[in-house]
Amino acid sequence: MLDLLPKVFKESLPSAVTAQLATEHETWLLPPLVDLCARLREPGQQQHGTLASEGKAARANGFLHVVIPPDTNPILENGSLLKGLRERALEDGGIYLHVLGALTAGLEGERPSNIAGLKKGGCIAVSNARQPFANDMVLLRTLEYAATFGMKVFFYPDEPSLSKGGVAHEGYIASYHGLQGIPWIAETVALSTQLLMVEETGIAAHFSQLSCKSSVELMRWAKGKNLPVTCDVAMHQLHLTDDNLEGFNAQAYVLPPLRSNTDQQALRRGLTDGTIDAICSHHEPLNSTAKKAPFAESTAGISNLDTFMALACQLVRDDVLTVAQLVDKICLNPAKIAGIDAQYESIGGAVLVDPNLEWQVTADTMLSNGKNTPFFNQQLQGKVVETFFG
Repeated sequence: MLDLLPKVFKESLPSAVTAQLATEHETWLLPPLVDLCARLREPGQQQHGTLASEGKAARANGFLHVVIPPDTNPILENGSLLKGLRERALEDGGIYLHVLGALTAGLEGERPSNIAGLKKGGCIAVSNARQPFANDMVLLRTLEYAATFGMKVFFYPDEPSLSKGGVAHEGYIASYHGLQGIPWIAETVALSTQLLMVEETGIAAHFSQLSCKSSVELMRWAKGKNLPVTCDVAMHQLHLTDDNLEGFNAQAYVLPPLRSNTDQQALRRGLTDGTIDAICSHHEPLNSTAKKAPFAESTAGISNLDTFMALACQLVRDDVLTVAQLVDKICLNPAKIAGIDAQYESIGGAVLVDPNLEWQVTADTMLSNGKNTPFFNQQLQGKVVETFFG
């Protein structure tokens, strides 16, 4: 057994569990996973998933800590309501929920939200999700306001004037299928502006779900200037490209879109050299009808909790990451980025992974309510076989 569990986590496990683990072979013992972006669909979209269904799927797949963005219904902008949401996530789903509060009122991008109230309510950071700002002055003043409360900001970079109406990466595949494209520059124009705002205000920022080569290069530049920034990539971006849209495959429709092989290789290199700090699931479960419309009219999103560990194991087999580096990207770094290090260590726990276990992705093997995945009916290798939480 490859044991990569920090000492503080071992101390949280009952002695009977420790004895059981000593008999395991050809397995990995990891700390609990931390997901920096998952949509659990509650509140407001229970037709796709609930805190109970998605929480249980997360826990069974090794995620004890899950960060959710604020674009639920209602929007997460009332700090007084967040305690109840976290309590239900723990009681119903068995996970520790960490909330990003709305950066602007109603996510409308026009004026700051009640950031003081959100901080008091326990938000770990604030974000405008993928919603635009009215203009750059609003963005600047809002970041200055958030900085006065010491709040980190999570960005999902996108320039709507360049991406609006698009459903696929702008390239040959989109053109061949007659789909409106989203150019890579839609992401990097927004990212460039946001990085300059970070430099001006000094606010700590995390950039989530980068998808293209130029974004990795910009983050490398920002880190070279010692800006207080981190970033992540969604797991599916490391394994899929816009080629997977062939034949109008709506299961591969996601925003930001799957991009080119060149972009994917750049993302993998960014992981290896440390430019990209973490990997998130970007889990978006959908009901059975959401993907049945024509591609451009279907709903974007991939259900990722169930396939996450198999794809993580593939990164090790592909020599993109060592197992120790993988632990940094899916466990330790995300906890630091979310600012939950102390809670993470005090709760403890462990995840037992069989990297060689082969299984087929089916409706029965997927625990999430969302069966929307481009990996459906495929044989994958690697799975969480048991979770131990203190």
